[in-house]
Amino acid sequence: MGKSRGAQRVREGAEPVVEAVDGGLAELIPDRDRARAWTLLIDGAPQSHVDLDDPAHLSFEYQRRLGHVVDLVAPPGRPVHAVHLGGGAFTLARYVAATRPRSTQQVVEFDAPLVQLVRRELPLEPNARVRVRSADAREGLAKVPDGWADLIVADVFSGARTPAHLTSTEFLDDVRRALRPGGLYAANLADGPPLTHLRGQIATAAARFAELALIADPAVLRGRRFGNAVLVAADQPLPLAELTRRTASDPHPGRVEHGRPLTDFAGGAVPVTDAAAVASPAPPPSVFR
Repeated sequence: MGKSRGAQRVREGAEPVVEAVDGGLAELIPDRDRARAWTLLIDGAPQSHVDLDDPAHLSFEYQRRLGHVVDLVAPPGRPVHAVHLGGGAFTLARYVAATRPRSTQQVVEFDAPLVQLVRRELPLEPNARVRVRSADAREGLAKVPDGWADLIVADVFSGARTPAHLTSTEFLDDVRRALRPGGLYAANLADGPPLTHLRGQIATAAARFAELALIADPAVLRGRRFGNAVLVAADQPLPLAELTRRTASDPHPGRVEHGRPLTDFAGGAVPVTDAAAVASPAPPPSVFR
């Protein structure tokens, strides 16, 4: 396989790649500790980390937690059908392709110039069965056949905020339609004190799925700082014991909440509908310093 210009630049110790995309200013920053690894930033906010030599390496905390969900969606190594709403640098799609060869995946990313940048500088492996569609996440989801997906991951941010139309019960109705029986839905959520958005998203998912779990840093759950949480939902019991074990063994250990404690955490929040939906809160500037 020929080397991309991005891969060649890293080997020569070269410079960041900076381009304007629809979402703002995209920067690909070489990782000086890993020979062919890059971090993608949009307007200064870190979005993805990719190691072209080791696509199973997940550097960001929230991506490792999503990786745990990928690991547990089916027996180890078994190919799956996966839908990724929000592409970034295709980090999780690369992870699925590396850990579950012959998987079939769809990536839906609204920012077409970003897709072009990532394809050019951080190309997917030629044998990776990943179809990338430049479209709104909800519009792209609507094109997924009924019951097709083993896994649907929502990791969509516009200006560091999740768009309102991806936070509602109507959105989750379409997620459920596209999931096979027993399939998993995972969403990367971001919030800070007083955690109104996060509580509302738990209530929304509880209105559509029988089983829920939330993976987060304890400091985020206590409302002490802004951060990411991964919400996992299904219609069948979740692999909670293994999810808890893996989360606890992370470099930055997290906590898995489920059952009554998660219901109590939601604190009486009501499900979000399209009519009432708002985007997730913007992170404070200090988060990216």
